Amino acid sequence: MSYFVSITGEIEIVPPIPWGQIRDSVFLPDKARHHKDAKFRIEEQEVETDEGVLNMRSATALLSTWGDEAQGRHLVKDVQEVIDAYPGHEFIGRLDCSGERPGDLWRVEIHGRRAVRVEPRIVWPDGSEGV
Repeated sequence: MSYFVSITGEIEIVPPIPWGQIRDSVFLPDKARHHKDAKFRIEEQEVETDEGVLNMRSATALLSTWGDEAQGRHLVKDVQEVIDAYPGHEFIGRLDCSGERPGDLWRVEIHGRRAVRVEPRIVWPDGSEGV
């Protein structure tokens, strides 16, 4: 029986990674579905040139490959693999993860150039006593 995690959010890539650097990447959306828990968001931009309109593709963010049907076992490792592969780029944002069981919450945050799994802390409000 599989345990599923819903993953929302994104990690922005600044500046975007040009197509020439990612065209064979396993993090492309069509390839990531078979190998990775994270994938690139690819955006296209039309640029007017003297020869006509040029379509430029680039990776602008990292997202969950699976959405609501994720297992997320390798999410931190996969995000770190992308960060290590593209040292000239900054990675900003987080991926929020919520499991099927109550209280199963965590996120992937970027701390410097490290992808980190962060667990929440439950804190009682001041002045109240726990049972």
